[in-house]
Amino acid sequence: MGEKVVAGQFDLSDRQRYREKLQRCLTGLERLLAEKRFDRPKNLMGLEIELNLVGTDGMPKMLNAQVLERIASRDFQTELAMFNLEVNIAPHRLGGRVFDRLAEEIRTSLAYADRKAGEVDAGIAMIGILPTLDRDDLVSSNLSAVDRYALLNEQIVAARGEDFTLDIEGVERLTCTSKSIAPEAACTSVQLHLQVTPDRFAAVWNAAQAVTAAQIAVGANAPFLFGRELWRESRPPLFQQSTDTRPPELQAQGVRPRTWFGERWVTSAYDLFEENRRYFPALLPICDDEDPLEVLDAGGVPSLSELVLHNGTVYRWNRPVYDIADGVPHLRVENRVLPAGPTVTDVIANAAFYYGVVRALAEEPRPLWHRLPFEAAAANFEAACRHGIDARFEWPRRGRLGGTTEVDAAVLVRDELLPLAEAGLDAWGVEPADRDFYLGVIEERCRRRVNGASWQAATFHRALEAGLSREDALAATTRRYVELMREGDPVHLWPVGLPEPATTG
Repeated sequence: MGEKVVAGQFDLSDRQRYREKLQRCLTGLERLLAEKRFDRPKNLMGLEIELNLVGTDGMPKMLNAQVLERIASRDFQTELAMFNLEVNIAPHRLGGRVFDRLAEEIRTSLAYADRKAGEVDAGIAMIGILPTLDRDDLVSSNLSAVDRYALLNEQIVAARGEDFTLDIEGVERLTCTSKSIAPEAACTSVQLHLQVTPDRFAAVWNAAQAVTAAQIAVGANAPFLFGRELWRESRPPLFQQSTDTRPPELQAQGVRPRTWFGERWVTSAYDLFEENRRYFPALLPICDDEDPLEVLDAGGVPSLSELVLHNGTVYRWNRPVYDIADGVPHLRVENRVLPAGPTVTDVIANAAFYYGVVRALAEEPRPLWHRLPFEAAAANFEAACRHGIDARFEWPRRGRLGGTTEVDAAVLVRDELLPLAEAGLDAWGVEPADRDFYLGVIEERCRRRVNGASWQAATFHRALEAGLSREDALAATTRRYVELMREGDPVHLWPVGLPEPATTG
C-alpha cells in the first residue's frame, strides 16, 4: 500500500465518513482531469522487486528486520511476511541503454543485499513462490512487525468472518485453510510502473490488460505451493483466495473479489477509481483532514489520500496510480502480473517486452481491445497461469477476416508480439543493442519452451526420479535455483536437474 498506517479501531461512523471523503476525492480527480492539471509526458518507468530470504538449506528465513537493519538503505523495505523484502529502483527515462543500466543497478543492489543477508546466514532469492514454504511458515505470527500489515490482516479477516479456504487444482490439488492473510506473502512479484498522461491512460491500461496473458506465458515462475505442484503461475489464484473477503454465499451472488482482473475495457483512469468506490467497501477507513475540493478551489494540488489508500486495497493486476511529484500530479499504470526472477537478465527481458509491446499496442490505429472481447482476455490470463509457456489463447485473426481464433501462446509471442515490442522499443528510443539482447531472451524462451516454472518442475521431477523425497526434492530444486540465479545466465540456458547425482540422506 505504501501508506503509513497506524493500527487502531474503527467505529460505525468511520466507514460512512470515509465513503463521503472518497466521493469528494473522486470529484477532485474528475476536476483535475477536466482542468488538465496533470504532468506532461516524461517517458518515465519504475520497477519494484519483491524478494525472499532463504538459508543455505533452501528454507525460508524469518529475518527481514535484521537484514534491513544491516542493509540500511531506503531502497529496501519490508513486505508482508518476515521472509520478504522489497527493493525499489528509482524511476528511469525510457530510451537509450536504459535496460542495461537498470540491470547493472539491480545486480549491484541485490549483491549488496545478499552480502548483508549473509551476515545472519541468509540469502536473497528472486522467485514467484518459494517452493520450500510450509503452511506453518505462513501464519500471522510471521507477518512483518508493521502496523499497516497487522491492521490490514485484522480488517480482511473481520470482513470475511471465517477462515480463508485455499483450493487450487492444477497438476496436483491443494486444499487447506488459513486464519489470516499470511499465505498472500508467498507471492513475490515484479511491479512495472509507467507514467502516462490522462489522454493516453486508457489505451495503455487496455493494452496492458490484453497482454497480461502473454507476460505470464513467457514469465511464469511459481509452480509449487506447500509441497504441491499446482499451476505454472500459482500466484494469481493464491493471491485471490488468500485476500478474499467474500464468504461462499457472497461468491455465489457474484460479488467481485478484491484481487481482480476486471470486467471491461476502460475509457479513462477515472473509470477504475470509480469502480473501486462503487464495488469495494473500505478496509482501512482512515480519513485525513484535507478537503480536496477546497484545495482545488485555492489553486493547490490535493493528495486525494482516501482515494490512494482505497486503491491500495483493491488488487488489480494492472492498477491505476495517482501520485504527486514536485507538486505536480501524475498518473501511472502499475503492472503487477509478473513473478520475481529467475535472474536479473530475465526480469529486465520481461520489462523490455512489456514496455515495448504496450507502447506499440496503445498506438495501433485498430486497437486490439476493439477486436478482443474482454472476457477472452480474462480467460487467456487464466490459461496462461494454468499452463505457462504451453498455454493456448483466443486472439484476433490477422488481416481482414475479423473475429478470433485459437493460437499457441509461444507462437503468438514469437511471431506477432515480439515484432510489436521491437517497434515499441524503437518508438521509446531504446538503442538496438538493448532491444535485441533483451527481446532475444524472450524469443529463446519461446523457441525452447522454457521459463522459470518449466525449469523448476522439470528439475523437481528429475530429483524425484533420482530417489529424493518430495520435501528433499523441493529443497534441492530451490538450492540449485538460487545457485543458478546468482550465476546470472537467463533461465532458458539453465541445465535441468541437480549438479551431481542426487542421493537420499
